[in-house]
Amino acid sequence: MQQPLTITIAGAGIFGLWQAIMLARQGHKVRVLERVAVPFSEAASQYAGAMIAPYCEAESAEPIVRELGLEAAKLWKEFYPGLIRNGSLVVAGARDQGELRRFARLTVGHSTANAGDIAELEPDLEGRFASGLFFADEAHMPTPDALRDLLEMARSAGAQFEFGTEWNGVADEASDYVIDCRGIAARDDLKTLRGVRGERLVIETQEIAFSRPIRLLHPRYASYIVPWGDGRFLVGATVIESEDDREMTVRSALELLGLAYALHPAFGEAQIVEMTAGVRPSFADNIPRVLAGQGDDNKIIRVNGAFRHGFLLAPVMADIVTKHLGSDNFSHALLIRTDA
Repeated sequence: MQQPLTITIAGAGIFGLWQAIMLARQGHKVRVLERVAVPFSEAASQYAGAMIAPYCEAESAEPIVRELGLEAAKLWKEFYPGLIRNGSLVVAGARDQGELRRFARLTVGHSTANAGDIAELEPDLEGRFASGLFFADEAHMPTPDALRDLLEMARSAGAQFEFGTEWNGVADEASDYVIDCRGIAARDDLKTLRGVRGERLVIETQEIAFSRPIRLLHPRYASYIVPWGDGRFLVGATVIESEDDREMTVRSALELLGLAYALHPAFGEAQIVEMTAGVRPSFADNIPRVLAGQGDDNKIIRVNGAFRHGFLLAPVMADIVTKHLGSDNFSHALLIRTDA
């Protein structure tokens, strides 16, 4: 059996939390440093839709995202009891049926839903859409609840957290390894990292109840609505090539609100609870990386580039690192050495 290691994790977003959970459960001594004093207050993870949707993501992502997403979905089901496994529903308006056919061609894991099927799945959409796609094996979770739960899971596994403490960027002598999960804050050390702006709304209404995420397709942009329970819904999400982290723009707000209204007019009377924007760390191909260093950096492992797949892929990224530390012979498509 492997000897326990002393591991420092920099960053307590979704990647850092999963690293802490899996490594602590392996018996390693884990310390997590997070520069922000209030948990998640500046993490890109707080803006996520938190959908475990490897099939739907295949519409716009590289095949490896679906492949790893299916592995990660198994880990979510195994580790996290708060996962809501009601599938995903994709719909389009009468004029946008071409978008639905295109989405069907680019994805697998779905069944065709007619008007009756849609009404059975989501009674509040009865009569609103003639056809759709149902991805029965997908899941979701309310983002704030999941982040809090994962933090407590990591602590229960033995990980120690130090909020308001910034990592100094070097591997200290007391740690066998440092796992850098700082997201966009690691840009000075990862020159190819870029920021991608995302915006989302949280709205509240008691007039509508959904059981699963619903994606509404449109030729120019697509939106999704994720039910959080108690009448709250996350509406997202824009993907903008910008590192501007200021408040949501009027254009984005109009687009997201308009699409929510197009999904169901009752959203027109919903209250806007939050309008927020954040910058997500991404590499050029929008695929995350595990970067295991050599030479002077042989104690530092960098896990970054979540793009819009942070929640989906976080468990498998942690599994890759755990297996890498446990075996001299382990290799993986996303395990890239910086001197290669």
